[in-house]
Amino acid sequence: MAFQVSPGVAIREIDLTNVVPAVSTSIGAVVVAGTKGPIEEIVTITSEKELVDKFGVPTDDTAAYFFNAASFLKYGNNLKVVRVAGTGAKNATAGTSGAGTGLLIKNRDHYDNSFSRGEATQGTWAARTAGVLGNALEVSYVTNATAFDLWDYASLFDSAPGTSGYAASKNGEADEMHIVVVDSTGAITGVAGTVLEKHAYVSQASDAKKFDGTSNYYKNVINDTSMYIWWLDHPSALTNAGQTAGREFTTVNTVVSVTLAGGNDGTTVDESDLDNGYQVFNDTETVDINLLIGAPTLDGEAGVTQANNLLAVAENRNDVIAFVSPPVSATAASTTPKEDVIAFMDQLTSTSYGFADSTALKIYDKYNDVYRWIPAAGHMAGLCANTDNVADAWFSPGGFTRGQLLGVTKVAFNPKKAERDDLYKKRINPIVSFPGEGTVLFGDKTLQAKPSAFDRINVRRLFIVLEKAISTAAKYQLFELNDEFTRAMFRNMTEPFLREIKGRRGITDFKVVCDETNNTGEIIDSNQFVADIYIKPAHSINFITLNFIATRTGVDFAEIGG
Repeated sequence: MAFQVSPGVAIREIDLTNVVPAVSTSIGAVVVAGTKGPIEEIVTITSEKELVDKFGVPTDDTAAYFFNAASFLKYGNNLKVVRVAGTGAKNATAGTSGAGTGLLIKNRDHYDNSFSRGEATQGTWAARTAGVLGNALEVSYVTNATAFDLWDYASLFDSAPGTSGYAASKNGEADEMHIVVVDSTGAITGVAGTVLEKHAYVSQASDAKKFDGTSNYYKNVINDTSMYIWWLDHPSALTNAGQTAGREFTTVNTVVSVTLAGGNDGTTVDESDLDNGYQVFNDTETVDINLLIGAPTLDGEAGVTQANNLLAVAENRNDVIAFVSPPVSATAASTTPKEDVIAFMDQLTSTSYGFADSTALKIYDKYNDVYRWIPAAGHMAGLCANTDNVADAWFSPGGFTRGQLLGVTKVAFNPKKAERDDLYKKRINPIVSFPGEGTVLFGDKTLQAKPSAFDRINVRRLFIVLEKAISTAAKYQLFELNDEFTRAMFRNMTEPFLREIKGRRGITDFKVVCDETNNTGEIIDSNQFVADIYIKPAHSINFITLNFIATRTGVDFAEIGG
């Protein structure tokens, strides 16, 4: 407070209104193999239609990945998707030296770091994403009126390219060009010759600007706005392209059209490719997710490595549940499914941040008019998202109330009671098809081997919510003074939040200790702040005992104990 020399009134505000914020609980995350889309880059998807638009319709190679993601979208509408690709993945290319051989451009960062300088050996154009669909792309451009009059796409433009106003103001001439991107074969749109996009009156001059001050340089326009192609290098005929506007630019009296080639989907992936995708989700500071869906599990040791890599990400983050399914072959193509599933799950890391299911699911693929076996992981994460919507994260996603799976026609392994007992003892949550009741998740165990409150998913998710919310609020205590005022502020912030959670049945009781008992002189002198938050979590019911007791006629029930 400012020092006052003479009598007066000084005003100071103290903000005691800090609250613990609400945090997300139902953001899914998944790795897919696809026929298009950026690689190793997060794309947020809200619907199955968007999944198709961004990553392509399912094929025999990608269907298990596609429907693993689509399954989640039956229950939730916030899914972060990362595409991965094998070593064969290539973007189709065309243009100069190396044209048509293809090369891999994973995403925008990869392009900016490796392909944005106009290296002549890279070609002129590249498909935006890796895949055979890029082989359908044709890029056609004109640079003057002579070529424009011969151009099949002239009707799409108001007039022929000439000199832009910007170039003219810089004493430049003939800088404009028109560019179209065409689906030459119909592989993308279903109609050969469909114009996918056009770029009108773009400039060869690197300093060219539009009326709004944004770049009109054709390289920048293509790279910033095109959905289908990257710019790699100037066409060899445009010898002056890239120079400043104060010059006469090269024009070509003929139409220039090139078809891209060399694209490859790269849909054959291994555990290292999948781990590359999982690692994109590893940073808690930049990536907010809650439900990490394991990709379709590979067969053999590769699948064990893949699953443990996934669980390692969840353990490192400490704020997500990772969902693991057994390899589809372990149940859909096995005569001993229980034994095969247990043998696989026995090799997985013990962690309360993991959740394992018991079987593959049969679904209908409307895109190819076939039935397919897919992993259940997407459905398991989806049930958690749905639970968040209809109840809260600390309620169990299993059972007949919230555990009904959608769109499932058959389970590969439908365990009987004795088999469910064996699975449950091994940290595996049975999926059961009950006559007249549908297909139901019939368990809520985490992959933690040690018996404790954290061997149940509802308790683990409860603590994730509490830890995430309170730690987010606590960051505002950083660099404040460790005194009773600050400690009281922390208690006054956290206790109402915990009372609210108690009222919503997440906990049965709590205690917050943040005072001189745990903030001793030694703690304060080391610039630390300590709060001990004791939680009694609510527990889900896994076992019901009904005692039916026969009594003699005339017995007064008030006299019966028990």
